[in-house]
Amino acid sequence: MGSGSGRDGSGVIVGVGVALPPTASQQELWAGFFAGHFSGATRALAERIFANSGVRHRQAAVNPLLEDVSDWPTERRMRRYQIEALPLGKEAVGRALTDAGLSAGEIGLFVVCSCTGYATPGLDILLARDMGMAPDTQRMFVGHMGCYAALPGLAAANDFVTARGRPALLLCAELTSLHIQPSTARMDTQQIISHALFSDAAVAVVVAPGNRPGYAVREVTAVTDTSTADHMTWELTDTGFRMGLSPKVPQVLAAHVRDLVTDLLARHGRRISEVDGWAVHPGGPRILNVVETELGLPPEAMAASRAVLDESGNCSSPTSLLILERLRRAAVPPRTVVMLAFGPGLTLYAALLDRRPGAARADGTRPAHEVGRGGS
Repeated sequence: MGSGSGRDGSGVIVGVGVALPPTASQQELWAGFFAGHFSGATRALAERIFANSGVRHRQAAVNPLLEDVSDWPTERRMRRYQIEALPLGKEAVGRALTDAGLSAGEIGLFVVCSCTGYATPGLDILLARDMGMAPDTQRMFVGHMGCYAALPGLAAANDFVTARGRPALLLCAELTSLHIQPSTARMDTQQIISHALFSDAAVAVVVAPGNRPGYAVREVTAVTDTSTADHMTWELTDTGFRMGLSPKVPQVLAAHVRDLVTDLLARHGRRISEVDGWAVHPGGPRILNVVETELGLPPEAMAASRAVLDESGNCSSPTSLLILERLRRAAVPPRTVVMLAFGPGLTLYAALLDRRPGAARADGTRPAHEVGRGGS
């Protein structure tokens, strides 16, 4: 078991950009594709899992209703990854920079998180080129951390901002739709669950120094239970990447999540009852239920996380950022946010954010989401 603790950082999340591929309803995906993808008793089980997934809509850059990639070799999937991920990432980055009021040339560090594709030159290089980042922009690629990757990515961006006093940009881009397994593959319960939950998205955030409106990154911390390393896997196969999920994952989270959160908050003189915003990665309905129970939260605390699961499914690394953006755009944005995400290891990551409302940009303006709210 290992844990890491940080210190108050000076970085502030000042811009967020979201890019989503076309949406399909869960029922359409089931009736139009997955009902014919499974057979026998597996089909009946899959129908129940799809219906109880907590997902009504998902996004897919490669929609199985239009194009069946389940028998594609991995090489073909990786080529398609670059074709689809590049414009999606470009859209998210452009929106985040616009929201932050910064140009690409001002970015000092560009962090990219993705576990659903390999390409060299990668998204970090190609997007830095296409978006006009400076030649001295540093880059970092975070791969195969899965659903929690946004938080170590955010930590790296925040550390850079704190140390260098220059803005950093984080992009999480995942195309899980490329990894539907062939109908001939072993379809255990957990594989069906992954087919029922996962979705595509790209989300970018800009972290900047100074007294600007946004969410200050106070600390990012983690705990890893290496005794359960085999409970969540992402295997490279000849037909794409195959998800492995143990039904024991929720009980591992239950054993660690309260201590992780209470210790994080205690280092900053806070208690769970003082947190008014929760961005909890919705690995599935059971995950959200476990976190709610272990932290003693009221049902409304999970509302944003459940809404994102309902509207967008589990998008892997971008998902916690989608929830943060939902909280950030609320009529009354929360003052204190705890982000939680979980993935291979088993690893639990947490971040503490504090809202800084009302401060003006260097040009004297305020971001659109602050205008008309009196800075409160």
